[in-house]
Amino acid sequence: MTPIFLIVGAPAVGKSTTAHALAAHYPKSIHIPVDNLRDMVVTGRAYPGSIWSPELVEQLRLVRESTAQMAINYSNAGFAVTIDDFWDSNSRLIEYQAVFQDSRTHKILLYPSQLTAQERNQKRAGAGNENAYIAAGIQAVYERLQSTIPDLQQQGWIVIDTSDQDVATTVKSILAKTG
Repeated sequence: MTPIFLIVGAPAVGKSTTAHALAAHYPKSIHIPVDNLRDMVVTGRAYPGSIWSPELVEQLRLVRESTAQMAINYSNAGFAVTIDDFWDSNSRLIEYQAVFQDSRTHKILLYPSQLTAQERNQKRAGAGNENAYIAAGIQAVYERLQSTIPDLQQQGWIVIDTSDQDVATTVKSILAKTG
C-alpha cells in the first residue's frame, strides 16, 4: 500500500523541500507542490492577503480538490505521493476530504517556532517585497494555528517541530511517526 503524505504549515517552514526529500525516499513517487499548480493559472490568479476574496477561495477549492484526485490516482498506480500546501485556517483544508478519507493518508504539520520560520524566510527571500508578503503570511498562520494544535492532533495530524532539524532529520521523523 503506497502512502499519501499531506505536508502543510506556514510559509517558509520547509514544506516543499521536505515533501520532495520524502518522495525521494521511495522507489516510485510523485511530489505535488500545490503552489506550482496554482502557478498554472495564466490570468485572473487570486492571492492570499488580509482579506480572502471569493475568487481566491474558489481557486483554492479547485486546486486542492484536483490535487486530492491526482494524489489518489497516483497512489492507486503504486506511487508514494507527497503533497505540500500551506495551512489554511479558513477552510482547515476540507477540500482534501477525499484524501483524508483514504487510509493511506498521513497528515503532517511542520511547525517550527515562528522565529525560525521568519529567519528561514529572510534567508530565502532576502529583503525585497516578497519577504514582507511572506512574513505577513507567516504571522497570520501562526496567530491562527497556536490555539488549533491540540484539535489538529486529536484529528490525527502529526505535528513536527522542525526548529532544530535539517531536512533529513525531518524526513526520518515523518517516517518514524507514520510507520
